[in-house]
Amino acid sequence: MTALPSLTDRAALARQRARAARAPESFLHEAAIGEVEDRLAVVNKSFSTTAIVTGHPEIWRPAFPDALCVEDAETLALEEGMHDLVIHAMALHWANDPVGQIIQCRRALRPDGLFLAVCFGGGALSELRASLAQAESEVTGGLAPRVAPMGEVRELGALLQRAGLALPVADTVPLSASYADMTALMHDLRAMGETNAMAARPRHFTRRAILRRAAEIYRDAFAMPDGRLRASYDLTCLTGWAPHASQPKPLRPGSAGARLADALGTEETSLD
Repeated sequence: MTALPSLTDRAALARQRARAARAPESFLHEAAIGEVEDRLAVVNKSFSTTAIVTGHPEIWRPAFPDALCVEDAETLALEEGMHDLVIHAMALHWANDPVGQIIQCRRALRPDGLFLAVCFGGGALSELRASLAQAESEVTGGLAPRVAPMGEVRELGALLQRAGLALPVADTVPLSASYADMTALMHDLRAMGETNAMAARPRHFTRRAILRRAAEIYRDAFAMPDGRLRASYDLTCLTGWAPHASQPKPLRPGSAGARLADALGTEETSLD
């Protein structure tokens, strides 16, 4: 069987993260940590053996000091059935095999353990992606991969079911920031370790003409009333549970004790 091409150059991603760790910009991770904490606060259960899958342990470990932090490698350093909570933290969008990552996390969970992931959503960096694509098309007549594709919430939610998790939930958290110019945005992405690490990326510096035209397009299309530029950082949050007999089960088709039409107070119309 022919191996599928890799989306991410893991060696390049590791270099970018190591560089970012020297002077990190962590506001997006802090927002993600807040989302995780909010979701855990409404779960009527305590967790004692937490694992966090992340490429940024220096940011996540202070928020969960008792957790085991493991790298988001292709093969996760997690033991089967050892944890009651696994958090996949701001790394799933770089996975070459995202469903494989979730399956490994599920195997690491005890029955009725919780999987919780937060990653970039489909709308993240939409302004930058559109500006770079239009600029490169105009300047060179072609299009190179410059920003990693982000999964839509429905696609990511479907991965939970494919991985065998029960009670799956996927939702999007819209976040945004503003910048003086596109250069400031790209500086922040560099400080987050989120610049281009795609395996198919160009291996040469981007032409100045492309960046100059992209900055013009960005300002023309996405400037706010105060003149600053909007940048979307939408997050997708995924939750699912390792199966357990105590969890609610869907009713069998045809087992309902009352008609939906009666509950809604409407007349049922035959399709014949």
